[in-house]
Amino acid sequence: MVRSKPSAAHLALVRAIEERGREATTTQVERWQQKGWLPKAAAWFDPASPTILPLIMDRALWLASNARAGRSIGWWAWVFWAVDETPDSVQRLREALVTALKRPLSRAGIERIPTGNSNQAFQARTDAAAKMLTNRRVPRRDLDATLRAHAADAGLELPRLPGSALPNVSHWALMDLGARLLLGGAADIGMEDLLEALARAMPDHTEAIEHLREAHRQAELAGTDLLAQHPLAQGVPGMVRTVETADDRDLCHAVRTCTRATVVLKALMWRATDEPMIMVLLARDVMWEQWARVGGITPEGTPGLAAVAINTFQYLTMPEWATDLGRYLSFMDNLLVACHEPPGTPGSGMEP
Repeated sequence: MVRSKPSAAHLALVRAIEERGREATTTQVERWQQKGWLPKAAAWFDPASPTILPLIMDRALWLASNARAGRSIGWWAWVFWAVDETPDSVQRLREALVTALKRPLSRAGIERIPTGNSNQAFQARTDAAAKMLTNRRVPRRDLDATLRAHAADAGLELPRLPGSALPNVSHWALMDLGARLLLGGAADIGMEDLLEALARAMPDHTEAIEHLREAHRQAELAGTDLLAQHPLAQGVPGMVRTVETADDRDLCHAVRTCTRATVVLKALMWRATDEPMIMVLLARDVMWEQWARVGGITPEGTPGLAAVAINTFQYLTMPEWATDLGRYLSFMDNLLVACHEPPGTPGSGMEP
């Protein structure tokens, strides 16, 4: 098949990239557009001049340095789609979020979640949850303790807020409970199941677990089911339904906020290797407990996609949490500026 001649816009962008010390071809630029990482060429230029817009130029330079044929750019694709906020980019974003939320199921070969309240349906979901854990390695890891140990090495102590959450530990008992929660929601697990799993995973935190037990008992006496109020109470189906039905603008705003918060947090933690006091300042805020150490510090690859997808879901369904994340992001921005570190990545719309 004969390739069409590159447009003047494509040639201009490639030339501008080369003038700034990077390399790209018109074929690469076309590939970026096919994936939705760059908008249509008509959106590249200032209407009053032939100059390429700074946002497009910065994004193209980033792609020239980071995008490789056949490889994903991770949730940075989501950032670009959310920033562009066109019908096509929103559709790509929505589909990618749903795929990330469903990935634990698809990886286990679960095409449909058994529904219903019968014993047979419950057992089918339990069996499906077991399939999700097949050949899964569960490291016994406490991220909070690791961070505190690093701070102690620098002669600092991370603050413990009143009513601090339990440690962020990976344990088989919690993995089993989590798989059942993802499939059947809160209806498939009880508070006693949760407390028993916590006790097995954290035998040194009996006081905190008993405090949680008492809080549940008091809520139950008041006619409130704490588990049913949890944002994950509807499992994967509930999360997927939220993303699929979210307003386009709300969805893009949620992704932009959550990803920007993660970018700024990573930049601050990188700076903290030279300025350990940054970690103390970050840990003084309630959002360190509610977001940073449980979902803001995202790993690379597929787990990172899942973390951002869940953060987006929480932003859409928990107004107070979303407000607190926005406040924490402003605090982190100011802290990063004080460190003389520019936040964001060029071309994402995340610059100050």
